[in-house]
Amino acid sequence: MAGTGTLINTGAVVAGGLVGHFAGRLFKEEQQESVTIVCGISVLFIAIAGAMEGMLQITASGTGEGFALTSGRSMFIVLCLAVGTVIGEILQIEEAFERFGTWLKFKTGNAKDARFVDAFVTSSLTICIGAMAIVGSIQDGVMGDYSTLAVKSVLDFIIVAVMTSAMGKGSAFAAIPIFFFEGGVTLLARLIAPLMTEAAIANISLVGSILIFCVGVNLVWGKKVRVANMMPGLVLAVLAAYLPFG
Repeated sequence: MAGTGTLINTGAVVAGGLVGHFAGRLFKEEQQESVTIVCGISVLFIAIAGAMEGMLQITASGTGEGFALTSGRSMFIVLCLAVGTVIGEILQIEEAFERFGTWLKFKTGNAKDARFVDAFVTSSLTICIGAMAIVGSIQDGVMGDYSTLAVKSVLDFIIVAVMTSAMGKGSAFAAIPIFFFEGGVTLLARLIAPLMTEAAIANISLVGSILIFCVGVNLVWGKKVRVANMMPGLVLAVLAAYLPFG
């Protein structure tokens, strides 16, 4: 049944939040801070691995002796992120996330939780950004194949459990945006699927990895980057796949 993957992923996020909430009670404040930093470092390395996969390639050596590791796509990254961020700043996407997080904070009786909004926004961005969510939702909607989202659910369970234990209950509410995001893509799957060429997926994976890297930066060094405002770069990454140089 189409939508099964979304339900599994949403349930995994909720379960991760519950596990993290009770586990977090076992940690003192300084221990929670340490877990947050470790989580951020882990996110940084996951993002670096994804970005390098899209930027590095093995090519034949110019001297004819073996192969060489080369990098590229720097201008593509700069353009997608720079133009995408300008669009995001104009649309104020980050502010919309924070307003919704603040609304949730009061409606769920967590008004005294100072980290609720930050935990909600950070966790939502971490699990929503990336090719896996889009491709998995399309597979679920077109073919009823939820295997990709099932695998993603395991990863999200672990991520949200750790983030909830370190940052608080706000992380568990990332289940709401993941439900609507993946559910929406699943419903529109037949329209979106033709756009998701191999090149488009590769572009999303590359730009998405860089956005996740920025989430890691915020976890380790405090909020330095307005990641949500960079999200239009993902749309530009798809459009770039249809350009002669994409």
